[in-house]
Amino acid sequence: MIYIIDDDFDVLKSLTFLLETEGFEVKTFRSATALLGSEFRNGADCLVIDYKMPDIDGIELARRLRELDIVTPIVLFTGYPDHNISAKAASAGLSRVLFKPHLDESLVGEIRQAMQDA
Repeated sequence: MIYIIDDDFDVLKSLTFLLETEGFEVKTFRSATALLGSEFRNGADCLVIDYKMPDIDGIELARRLRELDIVTPIVLFTGYPDHNISAKAASAGLSRVLFKPHLDESLVGEIRQAMQDA
């Protein structure tokens, strides 16, 4: 099961379609708060999290999940060109950062690799 967390409905739809086409089961959340408040927050094989969200950004969400001892692999993605994003992600324990618009090309491979490495 792959969880996608993004506030953009169109992105959720697109990524859900992509991942289901590749054979993954997908559950979506429209915010970090929705995931954190969910009883399912610990049931994913991999989390795909957007960096820029209005309530809690993806890096802060990753930190909070790790504080809750959730060790599920996380793939962070962003459309914002922040040259420090990789360093910020690494400080939260994330090693996988993908950039839009190339997300579709590499997301499936990154998810499979993250799950294999876990």
